[in-house]
Amino acid sequence: VPINRVGLALFGVYVLLYGGFMGLVLVGPDLLATRVLGGVNLAIACGLGLIVAAVALSVIYILARAGRSRDSRS
Repeated sequence: VPINRVGLALFGVYVLLYGGFMGLVLVGPDLLATRVLGGVNLAIACGLGLIVAAVALSVIYILARAGRSRDSRS
């Protein structure tokens, strides 16, 4: 799989995650006010989850690219 496809696939995953969050903001703003995780509301928890997802997807991309770089050298 070319590295560009990996990057686009990971970008697509993040767009879906973010789109889901925005959809929730649109249709259920009251739900986002629900207190979860020690008094933090769901909106903050989801926002933090998006940040963690972005970092995780970046690490996946970096590892995929590093693996590809090693393959091309040999």
